[in-house]
Formats: sequence, C-alpha cells, structure tokens
Amino acid sequence: MFWRKRREEGRVSEDSWLIVGLGNPGAKYEATRHNVGQMAVDVLADRLGSRFSPHKTGSRVAEGRLRPGGPKLVLAKSNGYMNTSGGPVSALAKYFGIPADRVIVLHDELDLPFDALKLKQGGGHGGHNGLRDIAKALSTPDFLRVRIGIGRPPGRQDPADFVLRPFASGERESLAVLLEDAADAAEALVEDGLLAAQQRFHGRAK
Repeated sequence: MFWRKRREEGRVSEDSWLIVGLGNPGAKYEATRHNVGQMAVDVLADRLGSRFSPHKTGSRVAEGRLRPGGPKLVLAKSNGYMNTSGGPVSALAKYFGIPADRVIVLHDELDLPFDALKLKQGGGHGGHNGLRDIAKALSTPDFLRVRIGIGRPPGRQDPADFVLRPFASGERESLAVLLEDAADAAEALVEDGLLAAQQRFHGRAK
C-alpha cells in the first residue's frame, strides 16, 4: 500500500537501488562472521570511490553509480544492532523512494558452507533476526538477498557464539575473494536481474 501510494505521487525512484550490508556496530564486531554483509558493502563503496557518512535515518550511507549514466546505488550500514535492522532499512527506502524489490540485503548465512553464495528474492528468514526485522518493517519479505555462506559451527558450539567470532586464519585468504564475489553478485542483481545473477553465482563455491 505504501509503495503504491508513493508511485501515484511520483515519488518512487526508478533508477535507484538500496544495498544494505547487515552487521553490528563497533570495532568489537567489525571482523566477525555476522558482519560479513557489511564487509561486502565496504568493497562496493571502494569500487564506487565513495565514503560512508552519517545519515539522518540512523545509518551510514555512501552513494554512487556503477557507470556513468547507470543506476544509482545507495549503500548503507545501520548504526544499530543486527536484530533491529528493519527500522533503518525501511527509513532509508522511504527517504530515497526505493521500493522493496529494489532493496538488496547482503547477509551472513549459516546454512551455506563458507565460501558459497546464493541469491534469492523473498522467502523466509531462516531464523536470521536481521532478515525477520527487515521483512516486518518493509511489510513484505520480497526484497533481494545475497546470502554469504559462513558455514555451521564445529562440534557443539552455539551458533550464536559462532557468528560473533572472527574468521579463522585459514579462512581469511578465501574471505577476500568471497567479499569481492558478493559485491559482484549485488552489482549483477542491479545490472542483469535475479535469474542471470543466479546462473552466474550459484555453485561458485570451491
């Protein structure tokens, strides 16, 4: 209903995309598995030559275009915690006039092996509280997702503890490539659409 009203008012942007990297704020969390989405958005910002700065919606935002005359990208990292990602994402979407089907969320995924990527639109949250909160705040689950595999914890380690730990030393070389691929996947969603991007990136794990 909200987006229909915005379109009727002519306030929905037709060439802009909101790309959100999920994570928790502060140095304590920035290198943890749960923040892999924010790490990938940092890669995108570097490519655009753009820096994140505070935005009144409660996020840090960087803006740019993939190419001259190309789609505008609004990159965002919430100043709040993962479980409360919905409010900032919804506020940004409304501020920039971006409908839910042009929102791309990059996030960690326990159900994928480390170094795997999967792309989807809509569906459930799989126990991911950040996705749950975003779907609630947008009043729809039909945003796009770049699911970045971090794997399951070893042995009987609690998944809640696992996601808040840094990547192992043996994973860090592959992590750099994974982040570049996740950034590539977000760009492909914008430029080529979901199906073409899925065909390119699914099954890319080593």
